[in-house]
Amino acid sequence: MDRTVRLTMAQAVALFLANQKTELDDNIVPIFGGVWAIFGHGNVAGLGEALYQHRKALPTYRAHNEQGMAHAAIAFAKAANRRRMMACTTSIGPGALNMVTAAGVAHVNRLPVLLLPGDVFANRAPDPVLQQVEDFGDGTVSANDCLRPVSRYFDRITRPEQIIPALKRAIQVLTDPAECGPVTLSLCQDVQAEAFDYPASLFEEKIWTPRRQHPDLRELDQAAQSLSKAEKPVIIAGGGVLYSEACDALRNFSEKHNMPVAMTQAGKSALPDSHSLCLGAVGVTGTSAANAMAENADVVLAVGTRLQDFTTGSWALFKNPDMQIIGLNVQPFDAGKHDALPLVCDAGVGLQSLTGKLGDWKLGEGTTASVTAAKAAWMQDAEAATAPSNADLPSDAQVIGAVQRATGDNTTLVCAAGGLPGELHKLWQSDRPGSYHLEYGFSCMGYEIAGGLGVKLARPDDNVVVMVGDGSYLMLNSEIATSVMLGQKLTIVVLDNRGFGCINRLQMGTGGANFNNLLKDTEHQVLPDIDFRVHAESLGSVAHKVASLADLETALKEAEGNDRTTVIVIDTDPLIATEAGGHWWDVAVPEVSAREEVRVARADYETARKDQH
Repeated sequence: MDRTVRLTMAQAVALFLANQKTELDDNIVPIFGGVWAIFGHGNVAGLGEALYQHRKALPTYRAHNEQGMAHAAIAFAKAANRRRMMACTTSIGPGALNMVTAAGVAHVNRLPVLLLPGDVFANRAPDPVLQQVEDFGDGTVSANDCLRPVSRYFDRITRPEQIIPALKRAIQVLTDPAECGPVTLSLCQDVQAEAFDYPASLFEEKIWTPRRQHPDLRELDQAAQSLSKAEKPVIIAGGGVLYSEACDALRNFSEKHNMPVAMTQAGKSALPDSHSLCLGAVGVTGTSAANAMAENADVVLAVGTRLQDFTTGSWALFKNPDMQIIGLNVQPFDAGKHDALPLVCDAGVGLQSLTGKLGDWKLGEGTTASVTAAKAAWMQDAEAATAPSNADLPSDAQVIGAVQRATGDNTTLVCAAGGLPGELHKLWQSDRPGSYHLEYGFSCMGYEIAGGLGVKLARPDDNVVVMVGDGSYLMLNSEIATSVMLGQKLTIVVLDNRGFGCINRLQMGTGGANFNNLLKDTEHQVLPDIDFRVHAESLGSVAHKVASLADLETALKEAEGNDRTTVIVIDTDPLIATEAGGHWWDVAVPEVSAREEVRVARADYETARKDQH
C-alpha cells in the first residue's frame, strides 16, 4: 500500500510542480521555471503559504499585472521551445479575468502555461464572497468559467483529493506536442486550505521528454509520391519546426533536395535568412521572393504551421490550380486543413522519414538560380526600405534597420501586434533559431514588454530587444518595473507614431476616413503629449528620447553597458509602410457606403476575392 503524506491541497500542488523535471543538454532541470503570483484573498492564505514553503525549488515571482505575468510565462515557454514552462496564480474575480486574454494567446499559439486562479468557496457558506460573480440561473458558475474556451484543459477543484487526477491530466496536456496549450485548474479558496492524505507517489520526481511521433506509413508514401512528382515545390516552415527542435532536420532536407524554404511569423529563424535556399517571410507580410514561388508552387510542404490567413494570403496566395498541400504536423486538426495530404508526426522525425523515402530525388539547378535571383531582387528592396533618409520622421522599416545594425549576434528580437510585425517579418534578418520572437497568432497588443521579460528568463545570456509601438506600450507597460526588480535587463525601443498607425493605414486602404486611430483624429479636447521617456524612467529603467536614427544606434550600443532595462523612444511616421513584398489580405469592405473611396475599395475587394480557393 502506498504511504501517504498529509498536506493541504495547495501544498500538494506546489510540491507536485516542484518535482516535475525535464532533460536539457544531458542535464535534469525543473520543467517549471517558476510561478508568477499576484496574491489576493483567493490564493494568498492557501497557495501563497504553499509556495513559500517551496520557494527555493519553485521560485515565485511577483508581477504588476496578471495579464502581463501570464504573457511573460507564455513567452518563457515559447523561448524554451515548449520544453519548459511556468505557472500563474491569481485571486478570484478581476485577477483571474485579467489572464483570459493571455490564455487566448497561449491557446492560439499552442503554448503551455498553467493557470491557477483562486475561486469561490466550494462549501458556499460565506456566499457571495468579495469579487464573486453570481449567475442568477446557475449556481456553479464563477468568473473562472471565462477561461474554459481558451483552455486546452479546465478543471475546478471542489474537494482536495480531486487535485490528484487533475494535476496528472494537466501535466500530460502541457507536455503533449499535439494537445499543448493553456491548462486552468480553478482552485476553490476553502479547498486550497483543506488537508488530505495524498499518496507519496504523486510527489516522486518525474522526467518529461518530448514525444517524437512517427508518421503513418501510408501517409508517408502518399507525401513522398506527391513531392517526387513536383516541379515547383516550396516548404513553408512554421513554429512547429522550432518547437520540435527540428531546425537541423529542415536545413538538411532543404539542402539535400534543393527545396526553397519560406517561413511564417512563428517559423521565422528556423532557417537563417542568409541561407541560400531561404526565401524569408511568406504571405501577407511576406517577401517578394517567397510569395512569387508560393504563387506558382505545385506542392506546398507545410511543416508545423496552422496555415492562418496571413500565411496563405487569405487563401488567395496559391495561384496554381493543381497545387497540393502536404500537412506535416503533429496535430491532425492542422495537418488536414484545406484538403491537405496529412502527414501526422513530429516535424523532425517526419522530415527525416520523408527524405529517406525521397532518396536521391532533388530539384534541378534551375531552382537554385531562381531562388538566388528572387532573393537578390528582394534584398535590394529591403535594403532600400531600411536605409536612413533625410525624412523628418523615420519609417518603422528605417528604425528596424537601425536596430539591426546596432545590435550584436546574440540578440533576440521580441514584438507582437500592430504594424511592426509585418515590417519585421519581411525585413529583420534572423541568424539563429529562436532569435526572432513574435506573437502574431493572437496579435495581442501589450504582449511585447512582458513577453520580453519571459524571453529573458528563458534565455538569460541573450541581449533581448523589444520593439513596441506607443499604442501597445500604453496598454501594458508595468512589467518594465518587474524587469528592473528582478534584475532581468531588457532593451526596449518605443516607436511613437501618436496613435494606432497600422489600423489607420488599414482604414485608409479600405476607403475609410481617418477616424479614431491616430490621436489627432479622435474626439478630444486636448491632445495628450505623452513623455514616454519620463514615464519609463519613473518605472526604474534607464530611458532616452532620441531625435534621429544615428542617435538611436548610439543609444542601443550604450544600452549594452547599462546595468538594467533601458527604454529608448523615437518618433516615427504613422503613414509609411514598406510597399515591396506583401500580399492581399481579406478585410471585408462595406457593400454600401456614402463614400466614393469605400465604393472603389469594395470593387477592388470583390476582384481580389476571386483568387480565393
